[in-house]
Amino acid sequence: MSIENVRVAAIQMVSGPEVEQNIESARRLVGEAARGGASLVLLPEYWPILGLHETDKLAKAEAMGDGPIQRFMSELSRELGIWLIGGTLPLRSPVDGKVLNTLLVCDAAGNAVSRYDKIHLFGFTRGTESYDESRTIVAGDDPASFAAPFGKVGLSVCYDLRFPELYRALGDCALMVVPSAFTYTTGKAHWEILLRARAIENQCYVLAAAQGGRHANGRRTWGHSMFIDPWGEVLAVLPEGEGVVAGELSAERIASVRESLPALQHRRL
Repeated sequence: MSIENVRVAAIQMVSGPEVEQNIESARRLVGEAARGGASLVLLPEYWPILGLHETDKLAKAEAMGDGPIQRFMSELSRELGIWLIGGTLPLRSPVDGKVLNTLLVCDAAGNAVSRYDKIHLFGFTRGTESYDESRTIVAGDDPASFAAPFGKVGLSVCYDLRFPELYRALGDCALMVVPSAFTYTTGKAHWEILLRARAIENQCYVLAAAQGGRHANGRRTWGHSMFIDPWGEVLAVLPEGEGVVAGELSAERIASVRESLPALQHRRL
């Protein structure tokens, strides 16, 4: 597969507390992306469950390699012949009362080929709005990437976006993915700025799949799933609600940006 003809897509969802309903929404939207020609599809953070309470995901946590969420991902990627990146799903952790917030990658044959456990856990308080992922999530330790047919794909999740050192640690990537559930407040202020900065700094494509709307638990997420090129240009965006954002990767575009502004070669630190 040549990078010049690779189409990628990000799925925007408004996930709720019922795993089965979220799976059916994901099936429909991923199918739409695949029918549109996407060979790699990214789901948002918390796509299988965004519960009424932050502890709801504990009951749905799966052991690595087993469970209905992982089986769905494997079967769907094999059925559609696509690479499927499952935004995040809850996996069992060694700590009682907590899970791992894990990004899982399935190849076009349905094999789980890579995983990334979210390293940076979101915490934010302003007035009555308060979040602390560390209450129910165990942080991961290691950056992760995988080799797709068109090049290296770097993995990150949501709050990671604020830590550029993680993206530097991923190295030379053709694409970096950012499944997210940014809050409306923080997303409105910082989401696009941070995504474009990561694309510009690393001179690669960035694909961001977001939660985007009002959820059953009252939380409002920012949405604005995006596909951004290595110059920082936003090629596609979906402001709010369910849907698909898609675009084409171009090796020529990456090479052109890096040749005209060889910042990666100029690094001293």
